[in-house]
Amino acid sequence: MKEEMAKSSKPSKRSKSILTVTKSFGPVPNLEEYVKPDWWRYIFDATYLKTDGDVVDDANITKKEVDTFSAILKMDTSDKILDLCCGQGRHSLELARRGFQNVEGLDRSHYLIQKAKAQAKKENLNVKFREGDARKLPYPPDSFDVVLILGNSFGYFDTVRDDLRVLKEVKRVLKPWGKLLIDAADGEYLRQNYKPRSWEWIDKKHFVCRERSLSFDRQCLISREVVVQVEKGVIVDQFYSERLYTRETLMELLKTVGFDDIVSHSVISPDSQRNQDLGMMEQRVIMTAVARKEWTPVKKKEDIKEVVVLLGDPSKPDPLKPMGVFDDDDFYTIDQLKGALRELKGYNFTYLNNHSTMLQDLMKLKGKIDYAFNLCDEGYDNNPRQELHIPSILEMLGINYTGAGPQCLAFCYDKSLVRGIAKEMGIPVADGFFIKPEDTTFELPFGFPVIAKPNYGDSSFGITQRCVANSVEELTLAIAEIRGKFGYEKPILVEEFLVGKDMSLGIIGNPPESYTLLPIIEEDYSCLPEGLPHICGYEAKWLPDSPYWNIVSKPAELPESTKRFIEECSLKLFERLGARDYCRFDWRLDGEGVPHLLEVNPNPGWCWDGHLAKMAKAAGMEYHEMLEAILKAAEQRFALLQESGKENGKGNGKEEETSHKIPTAIRSET
Repeated sequence: MKEEMAKSSKPSKRSKSILTVTKSFGPVPNLEEYVKPDWWRYIFDATYLKTDGDVVDDANITKKEVDTFSAILKMDTSDKILDLCCGQGRHSLELARRGFQNVEGLDRSHYLIQKAKAQAKKENLNVKFREGDARKLPYPPDSFDVVLILGNSFGYFDTVRDDLRVLKEVKRVLKPWGKLLIDAADGEYLRQNYKPRSWEWIDKKHFVCRERSLSFDRQCLISREVVVQVEKGVIVDQFYSERLYTRETLMELLKTVGFDDIVSHSVISPDSQRNQDLGMMEQRVIMTAVARKEWTPVKKKEDIKEVVVLLGDPSKPDPLKPMGVFDDDDFYTIDQLKGALRELKGYNFTYLNNHSTMLQDLMKLKGKIDYAFNLCDEGYDNNPRQELHIPSILEMLGINYTGAGPQCLAFCYDKSLVRGIAKEMGIPVADGFFIKPEDTTFELPFGFPVIAKPNYGDSSFGITQRCVANSVEELTLAIAEIRGKFGYEKPILVEEFLVGKDMSLGIIGNPPESYTLLPIIEEDYSCLPEGLPHICGYEAKWLPDSPYWNIVSKPAELPESTKRFIEECSLKLFERLGARDYCRFDWRLDGEGVPHLLEVNPNPGWCWDGHLAKMAKAAGMEYHEMLEAILKAAEQRFALLQESGKENGKGNGKEEETSHKIPTAIRSET
């Protein structure tokens, strides 16, 4: 589905408000009722750096903390160190400044990780930063000498079970005799001394009001922050919850996971220059522990993953291609794929493209392969409406596979359905209406220009420059061409034509566990002759003689707030629609710069010169690395599913003893 659109009427008030207006909840009798279980996914952004900047953005405080932690751990500059839940990387960067050579930082916040990467680049510091979930770390066993969980970054999850998962992962990635240091809020102190209400100036234009209360079971401190900008009013009204671990309960957690030599050190309190409300950072305990364990057995070199790659059938007609068949460009693209996959170590790939025997071939391979790499975006028998048939067959055979499942593919094949889901979620879409095949007349509920396109389909099928209409006559001709030239007999979607930037965002991975947001790219239409509509449609993808063939993609230049809005909405859609492993989201700005969703593309084009590969290239990933990232995302998802099956009693019964064990002292919390 290569992507379309461009001009606009004025944005709706609702769409505009999503970027500029924050709803305030007013007086709230029970703070706990307003806390989302996954509040930690959304709160750590630029506002967080303002409200907590007196501590988390103070270089002197960071230096003193690193002095303290270094003295406790007696680290060597050659030690491999993981700064887990690193935020904007303040401790990681300080360690690198002091000559530590092998420091990595991981955090769930895309915004904070990008800040960390930018600062490391600015100072030319050798620190690796990546996004990820602390409950499923993207590192092999026995990777680090030291793991740090600093700045009150422990206890955010909804259950103690998730905190146990974090500590189990830490022990897994630590080397034998590796050390863990946790700097966590002093729950016993805060339970007695928290401030129910406070307010303070952040800077000359912002102030924050805070409310706090204990949860019903007194195990968590619930906080509310209302941030006000003096000219715009309320810009943030947010709620969060942090579990109050005492020295004793934290020590029992570490023992439960299997840590040894657990030591509680002196408390610390930051010297804030604002000298106002420190909240959860006011008093913290430092706990260290040692991972006494055996080295994890190294997999034998012959432990190769057997993967079958599923492709379109070159022997059958393909209605989406200009000549209706596979051509030299298609065969070249497949050869590029095979060449890239040959570069990956630890895999053996076989290829299936004969759809007449695919079912029988897969049945023969069952039990002999680890999973299928489903790249058959042409659909079963090259029928685009049967793209979902391939994963359906794989599910019936019990074969794991990469990419989206049948339901997600069915959802996203229907543009109108995706529009409806987005609107339900408060995500802006262009105004539009439906024209059924039997309709002989229609009423245009908004002004020109508009764009007409098939409601069902991908690969920009049926979308040409003539689909953009500035009058009823042009719209009638556009509909006639879609029906006649392309033989499309299903409903047609007519939308307002937006004039702003035409953009795509890619995601590789599986939110919220572990994922990578690829850089947003935009289409550069400067090569087009004057008067041609700015769309990236059928001509750009399939017709080399068209001026649209010369369109190029480039990194999008966007305001930070717009970029973050597109990223956050895309992540929400990824989960809501059930996408898996990789997905592309197409957006367009209206005349006032408000982003509108165009469509969602699960299992997007995988070719070497496609939009996903361009975004990956902008992120510093070569083509083979992009393909490997998709494979690794799927493998991590399979592992999580297997682990979940064990936790639900569906595994092989060989789970570790600590899988369900919760310390007696805090068992009531769950």
